[in-house]
Amino acid sequence: MKTRRVGDSGLEVSRLGLGTMTWGGDTDLHAAERLVERFADAGGNLIDTAPAYGGGAAEKMIGRITRTHVRRDELIIATKAGFGLRDGRRTIDTSRKAMLDDLAGSLRRLRTDHVDLWQVHAWGHAPYEETLAALDIAVSSGMARYAGICNYIGWQIGTAAAWQKAVPGRAGLVSGQVEYSLLARRAEIEVIPALAAHSMGLFAWSPIGRGVLTGKYRRTVPRDSRGARDHFSWFVEPYLESRSRAVVDAVARAASGLSLAPAQVAMLWVRDAPRVTAPLLGARTADQLEPYLDLDALTLPEPIVAALDDVTGGPNQARPRPEAQG
Repeated sequence: MKTRRVGDSGLEVSRLGLGTMTWGGDTDLHAAERLVERFADAGGNLIDTAPAYGGGAAEKMIGRITRTHVRRDELIIATKAGFGLRDGRRTIDTSRKAMLDDLAGSLRRLRTDHVDLWQVHAWGHAPYEETLAALDIAVSSGMARYAGICNYIGWQIGTAAAWQKAVPGRAGLVSGQVEYSLLARRAEIEVIPALAAHSMGLFAWSPIGRGVLTGKYRRTVPRDSRGARDHFSWFVEPYLESRSRAVVDAVARAASGLSLAPAQVAMLWVRDAPRVTAPLLGARTADQLEPYLDLDALTLPEPIVAALDDVTGGPNQARPRPEAQG
């Protein structure tokens, strides 16, 4: 699998990342072992996780897998801090204490002395200077190699990145993580330009539209899908409306003409969009992962890309345009 640098940093990751949000719930240890083995065999190295995933179970699984199936030094492990469940409620706490407590817990569960990329999971109520100081501590101490942010909007990215650049010795932000797909292109308005302005990479979560761009929801909600599960139905429902169905139909037509699956077309569109470092795929099984491992040598034809842009909101202003003829 080909690799890309994360922004202007020296960190290099595979062009496809493995997301672990379902681990500890819909994905058990045996399935996770098979996923990571197959991913690593194909040349993938980026695994994205968080303390909130499975209440820490996802990190524990990764820690075990690096002892039994895949060597720690073969992987780029990215985790997060500042978000979790407390008393059954989603809570954001980006204070320095909460952030560093989260990191200590992550290192313990991952059975490692460092993570390759440590990310603020969401913008919180703590002063941003305090939150970002935790990143400085983590990087300067060696507990994290690089620092990034997740789910920030444009002005938040600009504020945080500029603050970190203001004083030599602070940990520069190398990446931002945000939802981005043919069903979610809002990041193109402010988020992606902000990342580009600060030479940061982009990790795109839910690149196949929370599973909707596979086409499996076109007629009904399959009983074995995320949309049919009480704990994930809220995640899928926003894209089960008429506009999304029109996009899915367009992707399916493009896929048919290219002899690809709709999900493969959706993935290629995200992977090769401007500024994207790697999409993060939340495959639940090795079988679900397999179709995406054969895409390394493929790119979508420019007319297909342009058509998909048009049907999902218009041209991507950052995409190179053909020179005028004449």
